[in-house]
Amino acid sequence: MPAPDADTADEPADLPAPARRSSVWRGQGPVVAAVSVGGALGASARYGASLLWPTHTGGFPWTTFWVNVVGCFVIGAFMVVITEAWAAHRLVRPFFGTGVLGGFTTFSTYAVDIQRLVDTGHPRTGLAYLAATLVAALAAVWLAVTAVRRVLAWRRRR
Repeated sequence: MPAPDADTADEPADLPAPARRSSVWRGQGPVVAAVSVGGALGASARYGASLLWPTHTGGFPWTTFWVNVVGCFVIGAFMVVITEAWAAHRLVRPFFGTGVLGGFTTFSTYAVDIQRLVDTGHPRTGLAYLAATLVAALAAVWLAVTAVRRVLAWRRRR
């Protein structure tokens, strides 16, 4: 093996330039911020509803039920509008869909409510709540999607 040339032995090897890291504000930063702000607004609205219409121990959790049903209706309508009728800004869906509506609807509280009803001796109410929320939430999405699509079709024909 030949010895390195004396003139080039002390020179640094040609190394590739370090990759430039894009700023977080050019990547996912704005999306995370939009979801966070929207989530805070949605969760605050849900909390406000729970203060206005509290649920009594052992009673059917009507507030959480209606919050989830209304939230599912709105997400159904919203998704049709932004995918079929309106070219929304890239942050509208994360802000409103994931943030506001994700913070407003509360399927974790739904699960806790069911567990609490079972633990306090109200398993029938818990089972009714479990089934009613599932059926009503899915029906709300279907109804919203169907209604908004019909309205959009009617407006296009005008």
